[in-house]
Amino acid sequence: MADRDGNKKVLLDLAKQPHNNRCADCGAPEPDWASYKLGIFVCLNCSGTHRNLPAISRIKSIRLDYWNDDLVEFMKVNGNAAAKAIYERAIPAFYYRPQEHDCVVLRDQWIRAKYERQEFTGENSCLQQAYCSGFYEGTLWKKGKDNKQFLKRKFILSEKDFTLKYFTRDDASKGPKAVIAVKDLNAVFHPEKIGHLHGLQITYLQDEHTRNLFVYHDSGQEIVTWFNAIRAVRLSYLKTAFPTATANEDAVELGTVFIGTESLGYSVRESQPRGARGNKWRCGVTLETPDRQFVFMCENELSQREWVEAFRVVMAQPMTPQHYNTEANMNRRK
Repeated sequence: MADRDGNKKVLLDLAKQPHNNRCADCGAPEPDWASYKLGIFVCLNCSGTHRNLPAISRIKSIRLDYWNDDLVEFMKVNGNAAAKAIYERAIPAFYYRPQEHDCVVLRDQWIRAKYERQEFTGENSCLQQAYCSGFYEGTLWKKGKDNKQFLKRKFILSEKDFTLKYFTRDDASKGPKAVIAVKDLNAVFHPEKIGHLHGLQITYLQDEHTRNLFVYHDSGQEIVTWFNAIRAVRLSYLKTAFPTATANEDAVELGTVFIGTESLGYSVRESQPRGARGNKWRCGVTLETPDRQFVFMCENELSQREWVEAFRVVMAQPMTPQHYNTEANMNRRK
């Protein structure tokens, strides 16, 4: 007969280990649930999606449920790091990895992409073509400017000319209603603002004014594909706009700043420091860390937006045990 209390203690100890003490899917601290088919520790929110995938994942509470010896042994020989090595082996650099406080559709589709569709194992690269190809088209529900009603509109995203276009008619030959430069574009999920669980806000600059498109799709997978396709083309643009520096350019390191995730207190924003008016270097980037604030200056607004986007890409990546070690070592050297 299994030792109920003993097994519970083993699981609680396993969940405290560095590679298990955060949710395997969103990084939330102190996960209280575990998938005994995948061998991972997850938070309450992510456990909900796992419950909807019974053929792939089976969930138990590590505090409240009964665990037999075989399941405990399975958890001991697996864990979050082992699963990550399998299911996150080949994630594109631009692909957004949801954090603890992200909306449901992002976390749900991230979990399904990892375990159900196995998009990142390195064996199903064809499944990444939708957001990796540099071209994507489809229909989204778009909120009207005047009547505020949502109407179906055709959208085309292209890496060839770095644009996002949308059309009021299905016939693209009659020309787009709007052509948005990818360099001026950002996409963020705002389900509450848009009034739909899959609501996506697309922000861009036009005539030096900020414009917004509010869109959604009934399919969670489709709207997240659009989100990541936009990120892919954005990254491609940044690589084109900022090619690798030439080898004969020397650089001297004056300091080092560790950049973690937003859930750990790191953030970035555009800013205009005091006294910057009339100064050539008036476009600031403010980087917040748990310990202090850093302000960097850019020569123009384009450079400012691109640096903010680059910082956000880094902050979107989940922290690994190696990252925590790096952060601790840098803190000790201060």
